[in-house]
Amino acid sequence: MSTSEQAQAEAAWGRIEVWLEDNAPASAALLRPPASDADIAAVEETIGVIFPPALRAWYRLHDGTDDPQNGKSWWPAGFLPGNQGWYPLKTLQDVYTVQTRDQEREPGRIPVSCVVGDMWHGLYIDARQDEPSYGNLGRWVADREPELIPESTVGWPLHAWLAGIADALEQGRCLIEPGGQHNEDTWPALTVCGGLIWVAPDEEPHSPQGRVLLGGGPLP
Repeated sequence: MSTSEQAQAEAAWGRIEVWLEDNAPASAALLRPPASDADIAAVEETIGVIFPPALRAWYRLHDGTDDPQNGKSWWPAGFLPGNQGWYPLKTLQDVYTVQTRDQEREPGRIPVSCVVGDMWHGLYIDARQDEPSYGNLGRWVADREPELIPESTVGWPLHAWLAGIADALEQGRCLIEPGGQHNEDTWPALTVCGGLIWVAPDEEPHSPQGRVLLGGGPLP
């Protein structure tokens, strides 16, 4: 992965963060301070895997997110597509250790998130340098083998995924996958508590109440 792609990841996240601050302040408020190079290096040494450059750049912007405190809603924490909560480095390290040691997964896939309220599946970045999917996005599930996103591809480069999120938010539409496929089940929506979530508009029941679909108005 080139320095250019690292810079693209930083630029795309900058757009996302501006949008969160303006439109979903409860989600923006959960972002942790940046991780230092020393913090990242310590995790790399512990797990024995070097972060791809774009992943390093992402964590240098923020060390994932905090959990909501004082009884506040958990909905704003899942502001990545699929209602994923972004792991702090400490959690990333712990989950990676469990997956490679206890679940005997192949080393090199770095978990970066899980579905809020569901610790059994989430997203990873492929850090296996000799693989064509290096630096790309995949899905991990506790009881089955990991798979790349989109399926039957070499995955979605992290910098391009972040740019796709930024485009969806700014344009008020669903996420568009590589190749131009519209993912109609992944639309951004806002909650009454000021959080960003991602929904399938035609799926019922809709929860939490009072969600507003970007570009589409209130959900029943």
